[in-house]
Amino acid sequence: MQLDKLKGKELDQLFHAILSLKNIEECYTFFDDLCTINEMKSMAQRLEVARMLSEGFTYNQIEDETGASTATISRVKRCLNYGNDGYQLALDRVQQIGK
Repeated sequence: MQLDKLKGKELDQLFHAILSLKNIEECYTFFDDLCTINEMKSMAQRLEVARMLSEGFTYNQIEDETGASTATISRVKRCLNYGNDGYQLALDRVQQIGK
């Protein structure tokens, strides 16, 4: 697992901070301070690409709808197929919230 190389006090602190946020507004406030607008948009775009790939959309459909490059779509697809199932875990939980 690649994350073993990243694990440490600072990343744990970041994840604890994220987990402490109580609602969408707190997330907007924290991430606005933490990230650039482009970084936030990129993360949101990758999650949307993951959702669309998991629902069977084609690369062309995803590219047209999200503006993501084929390189980004390929990277996300590789994570969905060979990663740690983080995208799927998050997508499943978001879907449960929406019900």
